[in-house]
Amino acid sequence: MARALGVSHAAVYRHVASKADLRNLVVARWAEATMPALRSIVEEPGLAPQRLRRLIDALVAVKRRRAADDPELFAAYRTLAADAQPAVAAHVDELLDLIARVVRDGVIEGTFRPIDPAAAARAILVATSGFHHPAHYAEWTDPTIDADYEAVWKLLLGGLSLDGA
Repeated sequence: MARALGVSHAAVYRHVASKADLRNLVVARWAEATMPALRSIVEEPGLAPQRLRRLIDALVAVKRRRAADDPELFAAYRTLAADAQPAVAAHVDELLDLIARVVRDGVIEGTFRPIDPAAAARAILVATSGFHHPAHYAEWTDPTIDADYEAVWKLLLGGLSLDGA
């Protein structure tokens, strides 16, 4: 890492206490780069079902784009993330919060049935993880991935909506 930055190891450790701290910083920075677009979607006007879809679509798109643009860097990120649990946990917590906010809006506006937004957010993130979680990277080139994603969305929106449709 120090070599990539063009500095000595000692210079790096003047700013971080350990390799674990360094991994967390790198992963947190990588994850943060994905968040501004997601945060803006949550703040957009419009009905919750469409905003929720745009939110998860954007999450899927950014992860797939990063994997496609630089597979070696994405592989390095996946390795670092496995050992950077505080940064990963913070990223997941923010994703859950963003999803819960949209679900809460849907409950308030009457487009989603009364449901616990936090529980629904966790279920949505888990249900869609195969499409955006780096652990599933190898599956993203499967020719059925887009059809599978649509099927998951149909189930999710059916479960959230008042009429089940």
